[in-house]
Amino acid sequence: MRVLVACEYSGRVRDAFACRGHTAVSCDLRPTESPHGWHVQGDVLRLLDRQWDLMIAHPYCTFNTLSGVQWLSHPEDSKLPFEQRRRHPRYPNRLDDFEEGIRFFKAFQEANVKRSAIENSQPHGLAMSRLGKYTQKVQPWMFGCPESKAACLWLKNLPLLVPSHTEDDYEKIHQSCWRMGPGPDREKERSRTHAVVAAAFAEQWGCL
Repeated sequence: MRVLVACEYSGRVRDAFACRGHTAVSCDLRPTESPHGWHVQGDVLRLLDRQWDLMIAHPYCTFNTLSGVQWLSHPEDSKLPFEQRRRHPRYPNRLDDFEEGIRFFKAFQEANVKRSAIENSQPHGLAMSRLGKYTQKVQPWMFGCPESKAACLWLKNLPLLVPSHTEDDYEKIHQSCWRMGPGPDREKERSRTHAVVAAAFAEQWGCL
């Protein structure tokens, strides 16, 4: 199977598929952290017209996430319909950045790939009104690691991932990601796909 892993620098998803015998290629503007696999450093949109059997995409979600919705519009306008709200006084370009992110996300939704999964953090309502509601939300604890790091998946011609664990299997589930302190690499560190989720992608979708 030819697999494109879009917007991935960690190599986790790519390597999970490659370990199972698939031809997997990752692409990101950053260099890969796992140099033993195939990685294209550059604009992933130029690769979408290749003949891929499966695409796993991780478009940047800074402006789509629920945690950042308060920065999209003026704080005094929160009760107004969104189209009537003023721009945020500190971040007047935030809405433009949001629209650019929507266009980028839609490029993956519209790509001519038979099977695809697009992953993002929990989106806010405005994002879902433009992109549609996600198909499934998964967590590392669902696949054997007692951590919470929600990943929302928009699936095309792929089955839902089947969990191997429940919350009752653990004494405690750690919230490690959102507690990460500020710093220049915070966004990069938070954006890596959890290893057990990457393994679930490859194990369950790599045999289709």
